[in-house]
Parts: sequence; C-alpha cells; structure tokens
Amino acid sequence: MIVLDASVLIAHLDSTDAHHGRATQLLIDAADEPFGASPLTLAEVLVGPARAGKVDIAQTAFRHLDVVTVPLVDTAPVRLATMRANTGLRLPDCCVLVAAETAGAALATFDERLAKAATALGFEVHS
Repeated sequence: MIVLDASVLIAHLDSTDAHHGRATQLLIDAADEPFGASPLTLAEVLVGPARAGKVDIAQTAFRHLDVVTVPLVDTAPVRLATMRANTGLRLPDCCVLVAAETAGAALATFDERLAKAATALGFEVHS
C-alpha cells in the first residue's frame, strides 16, 4: 500500500496545480499498489471541493483511485503526539506518517519536510 498525502491528491484533482502532471504520473506509475489515506488527509483534500460545491466529484475520484481510509486506531492520539514531538511536523503530516505506520505502507508526498522526516524514519517515499 501507498499512503497518499494531501499534496498528491490535491494536485491530482486540480488540473491548474503546479504538481498536477507529476501527481497524475505518480498515481499511474503506482497503479499496481493499493492506495490509502488517513481520514484527516481526506478531509483536508475535500476542503477545496466543499467550498466549490464539488465534494461528489472529489469522492468519485477517490473511488476511481480505490483510495481506502486507513482508520485511526485507539493508540493514534499517543502516536500522533509522539510523532509531532519527535519530528516537529504539523499534525496533518503526522497523520500521514501514522497512517503509513499503521498500514505498514510506503507514502507519497510532494512536501519536502514530510518526505525528509519519513525517510529518516525508514519509510519508502514516492515523490
């Protein structure tokens, strides 16, 4: 599994995003792998479509990509707090790391700080 960061999903959904082509190619290249995302990541991605009244379109895109929600487990609050304390990353980025940890997965991001932290923690990173 590859856990997707909001940066990848947002870029894929928005054809005017600077990383749109890169995101789409990353998803095509990894199409043999299942995709996942934390609930917070999916909510973050849905903010723009919600403002534009296009949540249904974004959710349809998630279904076409077969993005599954990696649930937050009972230990998530402690894991998220520890991850934030140890990495200094924002909580949404820590959600990506905890989701990848929970799923035993690689992750995909265009966020350099997240990619650097994930690599240091031993995750395989696609960017």
